[in-house]
Amino acid sequence: MGYRVINGKLHLIEDFQPYDKSSRNKAEKARISFKDILDKKIDKKESFIISNHAAERLKQRDITFDEEDMRNINEGINKAEEKGCRESLILYKDTALVASVRNRTIITAMDKDDSKGNVFTNIDSVVML
Repeated sequence: MGYRVINGKLHLIEDFQPYDKSSRNKAEKARISFKDILDKKIDKKESFIISNHAAERLKQRDITFDEEDMRNINEGINKAEEKGCRESLILYKDTALVASVRNRTIITAMDKDDSKGNVFTNIDSVVML
């Protein structure tokens, strides 16, 4: 179970409707591809996922973000994507977030105290917000 952030609002991934054969038949009749339907439902540039691991770290470290924070983090992912980044360290306020830009997923999070002395590996960019 993970989280998806859409337009700055946090949603459990479980909240999304499961696959239904009747919707498949309707889509086939309308000749609309799944990708077209999904693109209309969720604009990729307006959402990202917080992995279970990252959600647990945020909770453990008592790090909270409001809707504006989520929008700013999403904008940071968008900027990294525009530059062709794959794995990025996003520095936002007093928090370090490691993100898979390609998957639009926050992998882990830590506050400034936890990040001191750490070496971040397997990243190709840093986004400072």
